Formats: sequence, C-alpha cells, structure tokens
Amino acid sequence: MIDPVTSRYAEALFGLARKRGALEAVRADVRRLAELCAGDGAGAFVFDERLPLAERRKRFLERASGLSPLGADFLGLLFDKRRIEVLRHLGAAFHRRDLAERGAAEGVVESARKLAAEDLARLAATLGPRLGKELVLQNELRPELIGGLRVVVESRMLDASLAGRLEGLRKNLLAAPLPRLEG
Repeated sequence: MIDPVTSRYAEALFGLARKRGALEAVRADVRRLAELCAGDGAGAFVFDERLPLAERRKRFLERASGLSPLGADFLGLLFDKRRIEVLRHLGAAFHRRDLAERGAAEGVVESARKLAAEDLARLAATLGPRLGKELVLQNELRPELIGGLRVVVESRMLDASLAGRLEGLRKNLLAAPLPRLEG
C-alpha cells in the first residue's frame, strides 16, 4: 500500500522531471533507489533509526552515487525533511504515476494454470478498450479457481473462474425459496 505522502512526493518528482525533460534519467534513479531499499538490499540500513541520521545519509549517498542531478537533489530533500520512509514505496508510486501518464494500468490475471504471454497480450488487448486504458497484465497461479480466470485491474474485478461460478450458484441456491410442504 502506497501512503499519501509517498504519492505526493512521487507526483512532485514526476512533474518536475517531465518539466525539465529528465524523465528517463529520473526513472532510472527511482529504479536504482528502489533496488537499494528493497528488503535487505544494500541500502536497507537507511530505515534503521538506531543509526544517527547523519551517518545513514552519508552511507546511503555513497551507495546511491551517480544519480542524476534531479535525483540527487530529491534524495537530499528527503533527508533534509526527514522523509526517508518515502523511499520504501517510491518505486511503486512513481511507476503508478508513470502508467497513469500513459493512460495505462497494471492488472493481475489469476488462473488455475500458467498463461502464455500471447494469451496475456490478447486479454490485455480485449479488456483494455473496455476499461479505457492500456493494460499491463501479470499472471498469478491460483489452483483453487479450478478453471477459467479472474482479472483484477485497479479496483475492478472480472471473475470468469469456475470457482466463481460455483460460488454464484451456491448463493442462488441458498437464496431460493423452499417449497412449503402441506401436511
């Protein structure tokens, strides 16, 4: 989950990068920062509040050397404003903003078996116009679906799975009135 503060910082960085014509360089910077901060990556210590802020800043800036001027300024701003937590989800927030700029959205196709890349592309081409967006789909295996698939894009879900249909049938049967026996 991307917090609102991270979203605002990502939006500001994206807008400034676009305005200055440095979007590609900043995309690369954000990817690099995300890799450094991921899990137990080389820069994960930056979130360890047991270390003094000055030491975390110095060590992290050494590992993040080679950023574009805008990326380096942004990183300095995060340290100055004590908003280091923004780094945790900056990559995801920036990527989401980048997709929105293109009128695109990411989605997940859940299926009982692995889908081929061609199937995902065909599904994206079919569903994209209906949602009014270019879709970037990923496949996740969910054996409990039995068959068919479930597509989740942003806050919308299309359930065409056998498990979903069986659940719908179960609900209909439970809601159906029972005949009265006279006697």
